[in-house]
Amino acid sequence: MYQALYRKYRPRTFSEVVGQSHITDTLQRQVAEGRVGHAYLFTGTRGTGKTTCARILAKAVNCQHPVDGAPCCRCDSCRGIDAGTLLDVTELDAASNGSVNDARTLREEAVYPPSVLKKRVYIIDEVHMLSRDAFNALLKIMEEPPEHKVPATILSRCQRFSFKRILPRDAEQQLLKIAAAEDIALTSDGAEILARMANGALRDALSLLDQCRAADGDIDSRTVLDTLGLAGSTQTLQLMRCLLARNAADALTLFDQLYRSGKDVAALLGELSDLSRDMTVLKAAPEGGAALLSGVYDRKTLTELGRDLPMSR
Repeated sequence: MYQALYRKYRPRTFSEVVGQSHITDTLQRQVAEGRVGHAYLFTGTRGTGKTTCARILAKAVNCQHPVDGAPCCRCDSCRGIDAGTLLDVTELDAASNGSVNDARTLREEAVYPPSVLKKRVYIIDEVHMLSRDAFNALLKIMEEPPEHKVPATILSRCQRFSFKRILPRDAEQQLLKIAAAEDIALTSDGAEILARMANGALRDALSLLDQCRAADGDIDSRTVLDTLGLAGSTQTLQLMRCLLARNAADALTLFDQLYRSGKDVAALLGELSDLSRDMTVLKAAPEGGAALLSGVYDRKTLTELGRDLPMSR
């Protein structure tokens, strides 16, 4: 059975996590020094590694042969957690299991020692979806946790770690690495545009690569745009120039051409929105805002587009 790339290449140890060294180094050091907290708060946008790091932490604190605080990924404990067969590590999706009864069940189970592992671990995903009563039901165990319990959850009495968006260059390098391992003919410019489109979520970048891998020949920027039904930066710029000139006739003609050729309208509007954002950022802060640009359009083009426009426009 085919396995999606984002699942096949999910990191199994701290060193494999991309773009979050400020978090993984700290977690690994805590495990190595025996200073693991009883509760952790992992926040950030989707696809940046929150649940993955929670699973790695669960392995690290239970590993039979840890290596400098990292899981060995070979012992029975590590393999059992990876396979999801050990009841001592429980994953709860608060979006569908966020009632007070679910929280009470978790609280009642947590007082018992683990059956196989050294630590009982609870990973609560989408924790903001818990009801108010469910939060209250968890307060006692958060304040007075049993020694064998290391939950990775989001509550006020936690060590907080904020996951940042994956930088485009880091996502691009990971895409090229995985493409080489999978014999996918991904070019550098193809990887660059996939990384940009993912908007900091490596999981999304891998899902987009999965969509494009069926294309014939090299997966370059043109192939990516055609496969995903996108307009591409050149046509988006052309449409933006028509809009700025208030040239409705040419704008509608170009839009009709893009629509008839199968371009995704929502994606096209998203590209126009991103371009508008880049223009606004550069207009507001010509120097300091450079780091906030998407990188799809060069500064010379952005400056030219917005040169005679007031900020309100």
